[in-house]
Amino acid sequence: RREDTVSSCCPGPLGRGNGVSPRRYLLYASGDFVKVHSVNTEETLGLLCGHADLVTGIQLNPHNHMQVYSSSLDGTIKLWDFMDGIPIKTDFFLWSDTFQLVSVKLTKGAGQDLEGKELSVVLDGVGASSKQIAFGREDSYVVSVKDVDLQVYFFKRKLLNRFSLSTAKTKGGDNRFSCVVCHPTEDCIATGHADGKIRLWRNFHHKKGYTYSSLHWHHDTVMDLAYSLEGTRLLSGGVESVLVQWHNESSCQKDFLPRLGSPIECISMSSDGVLCCTLHTDNRISIINSNLRFSRSIQGLIKSRDVKTGLVVDPRTKALVLNGEPGHLQFYSLQSDQQLFSLDIVQRQYIHQAGLKQSDLVKVAFSARGTWLATVEESEEVADPELQLKLWFYTEETQSFALNTRINTPHDNHITDMCFRDMDELGDDSLILVTTGRDCVFKVWVMVGDSDPEGNVSWSCDFVGSYHNYQATNCCFSEDGSLLAVSFEETVTVWDSLTWDLKCTFCHPPGNIRNICFGRQTCSKYLIGATDYGFLCCWNLLTCALEWNAHLNVVVLQPDPLSEHIAAVSWLSKESSLFVFKPSEPWPVYIQRNLCKEKILLAAFVPRDEPETISSEKYLWLRKSQLFFLTDTQCRLFSLGFILNFGNLKGDRIVTLRFYLHFFKLAVEESLPVTPFSVLLGKHRRQQAQEDTDLGKPVVHNKQEQASPAVKELLHTPAHVLPSASFLCTIFINSLLISKENKSAEEVADEVEMESEKAEDDSDEEDVTAMEQEDTSHIELLGEITCKLSKSQEKELRKIRKMDYSWISAF
Repeated sequence: RREDTVSSCCPGPLGRGNGVSPRRYLLYASGDFVKVHSVNTEETLGLLCGHADLVTGIQLNPHNHMQVYSSSLDGTIKLWDFMDGIPIKTDFFLWSDTFQLVSVKLTKGAGQDLEGKELSVVLDGVGASSKQIAFGREDSYVVSVKDVDLQVYFFKRKLLNRFSLSTAKTKGGDNRFSCVVCHPTEDCIATGHADGKIRLWRNFHHKKGYTYSSLHWHHDTVMDLAYSLEGTRLLSGGVESVLVQWHNESSCQKDFLPRLGSPIECISMSSDGVLCCTLHTDNRISIINSNLRFSRSIQGLIKSRDVKTGLVVDPRTKALVLNGEPGHLQFYSLQSDQQLFSLDIVQRQYIHQAGLKQSDLVKVAFSARGTWLATVEESEEVADPELQLKLWFYTEETQSFALNTRINTPHDNHITDMCFRDMDELGDDSLILVTTGRDCVFKVWVMVGDSDPEGNVSWSCDFVGSYHNYQATNCCFSEDGSLLAVSFEETVTVWDSLTWDLKCTFCHPPGNIRNICFGRQTCSKYLIGATDYGFLCCWNLLTCALEWNAHLNVVVLQPDPLSEHIAAVSWLSKESSLFVFKPSEPWPVYIQRNLCKEKILLAAFVPRDEPETISSEKYLWLRKSQLFFLTDTQCRLFSLGFILNFGNLKGDRIVTLRFYLHFFKLAVEESLPVTPFSVLLGKHRRQQAQEDTDLGKPVVHNKQEQASPAVKELLHTPAHVLPSASFLCTIFINSLLISKENKSAEEVADEVEMESEKAEDDSDEEDVTAMEQEDTSHIELLGEITCKLSKSQEKELRKIRKMDYSWISAF
């Protein structure tokens, strides 16, 4: 599991080198660990691991800058000694999930893991954010803000003073507290508010004699405050993406650092006052000098408001591609854990104003080699959206994508899906882009050459398809690109990608098709679909019939591009579960129940640089690719790579896996279509097999058939890539023929005569054969030996059966 949203940051000089400049490190919480970043070399030096859950905050030890505290949702606080990286414990303050500030007394112990048993409550009703708690000068008091209430607790006097802005004369506005910070050398408290004001509190030792003054520049909520080391400067930040520096607590003396890119969430000063850093809503840290000059930034995976594009992998760089800043597409390298670049798709200035309808990026697709990129942007209007389809070409000179074609209103309604035809071995000349829309059609876009002498190409519509005026929801190409599958509400249609003829349709009512995908490699003859009514279906393209289905509420269906495996994520009883299976096998190869409590909406297989060496057969599906997924909160990016680091599973987990394997297989077997012929044939085969086993008969195999290369090729090659049946008929029949030597003249004559009468005696022969098989089975059960009729006797018997004996019924 990984969590790329930075939750807290803390810069400071943690050591000095041999030269004149100190070695400065920036520590920030990211997921389950704390990252150590060198400010001098701009490198990530290492990770402080040890928490079992998300790290919620970090703080330098005020008495020893070589030590760092880190707190986590697992209920533990660790003190890291930066010299050796070993966590130790000491006395500290913490706030619990009951919103109380408590003091914990830890007893001395030989081990590093200590349990705090002596708890004393300092403050009740504190805020859930660390920005709403601050310690005063020389740690003589602690301040907490929440809603419109401010609490100050003095440790030595054990005195608690409460103040409320609801009864104070604040001249209107939203008085709710958002953050608090204390002056490092004076008894002064600075608080930020939702109306954009900063209030400076003094004389708060007395309940009635307190005073405060106001500073106002922000037009919205003040997100965070920070004092300089001497306390002569106060820094503030908010949604304006501007860092404001206030001098001597005067509203007339202030400096600005604008255009920081995104709203400021957190501000932190280094312990020597040389640097400060700001944490932004787009998961980026900006490092700023003391003279308010921008130095550098650390960009993480940008947290977008809504990941409408899904999780897409760039085939060229293996980077994860998804929504970034508004109107931008971010390329994030999971291997190096850094952003490669951001591509401006909408190319319009985004205005941060609630309720304003603006265009945003909603769909993205790559060609097989990553040289072409297709994007769809649309306005937020529901009734009449403004749509644009853009085709981008990657240029080696600029190492980026350049806009090639812009298509206005490619569909009359929202575009639901799009995909390229994956035929990288044929080059860009065979590129085809398919888009589906709520206007009940799918469109095929191809490249056409322009008439200009430079030989530039552009894209235009080549074909428009529909099915019974149903809305087109999903589309995908087969692995070889010869077939296109398009879902229209409850029906899946399969089209020939050369002639655009409709080949076949599949349907599994009730419920509309939610996801579809083709099998890959040895499973390319299967088509998988999931319905919103809770069914996972597998259709065989050779027989055009349902192969199996399972009752499973699949919300994500993601095939691995490097193997036959397909990952299906289900949502049931407020938990997400993972099923990994091969379409050729009706039972999964891996099941992870209760993968997380959040609903998983997006997933992607990311190819590894080198295949992993995995000894366990259960995890072989992770050998070439790694599965990443995103939940509905879109705050945390998860990975299943951690499975490789686990040892033996616990007993209850193994029992759970076995139960689900059995249940999944049973559901598949019971859901097969049942016909009278299948019941009769299955019963006869089981009975015949049981009889052969009881009598000890050896199983005879046709060696000639097993050794036939033509049969093997025909059975293992997908039907949609085979030549016509007329071409294969002669080869296939000849491969099945068995040479018969030393035939007698009588047998040859009988065979010729039998062949001439085959057409008229076909039905009678089937009846006789069935009777002989039935009679033989009963006789063989008794252990008796039967006599086989000759050719002439069988011919005479058929003539007798043709005679009409109905006249006997009159007597």
